[in-house]
Amino acid sequence: MNPAASLETPSRHRVLIVDDDESTRLLLARILTSELQVEVKLAGTAQEALKLAGTYAYDAILLDLLMPGMGGIQVLDEIRSASANVATPVIIVSVLADPDTKNRCLAGGASAYLVKPVERGVLAATVREQIEARTRRPARRR
Repeated sequence: MNPAASLETPSRHRVLIVDDDESTRLLLARILTSELQVEVKLAGTAQEALKLAGTYAYDAILLDLLMPGMGGIQVLDEIRSASANVATPVIIVSVLADPDTKNRCLAGGASAYLVKPVERGVLAATVREQIEARTRRPARRR
């Protein structure tokens, strides 16, 4: 069965991937485009991510925590306080595996928390679940 078949919309979903490591961005994009047939937009810096998140409401955002300059938790705070993605699922994808960081992110508005290296199937299932949950909520203006 095609994993994207359960996504009930004729248009492709758009996912923003934020990670300062280019190889990680490309790997995550490859997994999502092949497993879920989503469109992806890539951001390598917090500033680029905030610019993109401020102008378009994505269906999901994957966010790394450890980035130079502004870290992922600050980016999450900014997205949740003032952007077109206030209610968009934000999935943290980080090497930090400690429960305190995970709990702080979830309390701060993250929808899910995955630890790198993330398994292909887990990543696809998490993004699919978050997009499906979002599409069941009342529609917002974009």
